Amino acid sequence: MTDPTYLTWLYVPGDRPGVVAKALGSGADVVLVDLEDAVAPDRKGYALDATADLLADKHEVPVHVRVNALDGPLAEQEVRRLTPLPGLDALRLPKVGGPDDIARVLDWAVEVPPLYALLESALGIEHAYTIADHAAVHGIALGEADLRAELGVTDARGLAWPRGRAVVAALAARLPPPPQSVYPDVRDTEGLARSCAEGRALGFLGRTAIHPRQLPVIEEAFLPTEVEVAAAHEIVRAAAADAGALALPDGRFVDAAVVADARRVLALAERRS
Repeated sequence: MTDPTYLTWLYVPGDRPGVVAKALGSGADVVLVDLEDAVAPDRKGYALDATADLLADKHEVPVHVRVNALDGPLAEQEVRRLTPLPGLDALRLPKVGGPDDIARVLDWAVEVPPLYALLESALGIEHAYTIADHAAVHGIALGEADLRAELGVTDARGLAWPRGRAVVAALAARLPPPPQSVYPDVRDTEGLARSCAEGRALGFLGRTAIHPRQLPVIEEAFLPTEVEVAAAHEIVRAAAADAGALALPDGRFVDAAVVADARRVLALAERRS
């Protein structure tokens, strides 16, 4: 299971081991080594070799690897080669359309790591819950660039339903809230902060990044405010005094789900210390 306090995932190209090494010291909660979109076709073999070398040892920062398309010629070899390695903490699976794609990866895996499914198609959105509910899946996320292209979406409003669907599917399957998809303009930190605030309001938790300068902006956007922390402390104190449903002094009704959310807020707040 993903640590519930993870907020930042940093994508790095698998064919640039020097950049990967820097990413491990960037402060990202998870480093995502990409063998797919970030690597040119003639560099795929080198990227796999370099990533296998990296994963020969365990790292302090969790390392996830995004393999190539599951229906293409490369993914099987990548899964078979990488899954026995001690430094692999999880696989990211692109363009998952349904549970059959997960089963295919399980057939290839020498050892089964946690799997994270990227929903990047209309079919993947339709099957969001059955994908999230698979026993081998530890998290889901949207791949919004490909999803926009397939849906013909020209305005962010067109992604409102897929975004909500991903959040609901993850929580219904008892997974952590999904992180937001990448914000492509690495210089526009103000726009990134606004976008993160919108994503947080929709139920996302944290975000994938494509440059280290995005990491502190993402973290700050998803950390609770002082007001939220104070409210969470009040709820947890009240729950400790009464194990059942209860009403706070201001009249708000508190049940188990509210208490669980308050504890998550306090866990996130510890990152500031």
